[in-house]
Amino acid sequence: MTRTIGLIGGMSWESSAEYYRLLNEETRRRLGGHHCARSLLLTVDFAEIEAMQRAGDWAAAGRTLAEAAQALERAGADMVLLCTNTMHRVADVIEAEIGVPFLHIVDATASRITSAGITTVGLLATRYTMEMDFYRDRMRAHGLEVVVPDEDDRALVHDVIYRELTMNRVEDASRRSYRRIISTLADRGAQAVILGCTEITLLIGPGDSPIPVFDSTRIHVEQAIDLALAPGTPLE
Repeated sequence: MTRTIGLIGGMSWESSAEYYRLLNEETRRRLGGHHCARSLLLTVDFAEIEAMQRAGDWAAAGRTLAEAAQALERAGADMVLLCTNTMHRVADVIEAEIGVPFLHIVDATASRITSAGITTVGLLATRYTMEMDFYRDRMRAHGLEVVVPDEDDRALVHDVIYRELTMNRVEDASRRSYRRIISTLADRGAQAVILGCTEITLLIGPGDSPIPVFDSTRIHVEQAIDLALAPGTPLE
């Protein structure tokens, strides 16, 4: 018997599909045969969430995602994953409204990075994630210093996410730009780089970087599977 993984998706559906694919590929890799991950996916409307982001209405976004998490819990989820980095801005709101564990993407990613002996890491993400305190402060609580691109490059990274990747477009020119930005972060002291938006993994991977790459999407998925396949381990 495995535990049921609850996924709040739709931000965007492209990255939610990546979560679903990775969950099932990793489960089959570990268990073999025809095994799949026992999971529930609730997709919210990204157009509504994106409008709340632009308006700065994080309270409304938090309520929307907390309701999604509650619905997953009622449906039988043993844990909840939010399939986006940016909306972890409201993680505390979600966590307060459910009785099952909420697996925080920053905690999972930071744990993997610190285990590798890294102390300074570059961050590629949406403008909200790169510029607001919620992500960097939580990384610092794990002993990690975060380096972000300069203002022009933050705008470029953000625009590629919203104008291309969340619209299912993967452009070679954008991949080249991201490679340049990663090299700049490395020159500024980053020992590794976080793919801190769940869409970025659609564009670049380890082969695009001169420093180690930590894919937050894959790390988040692997943590969930660790817990799902270890029913004797308490969920905290």
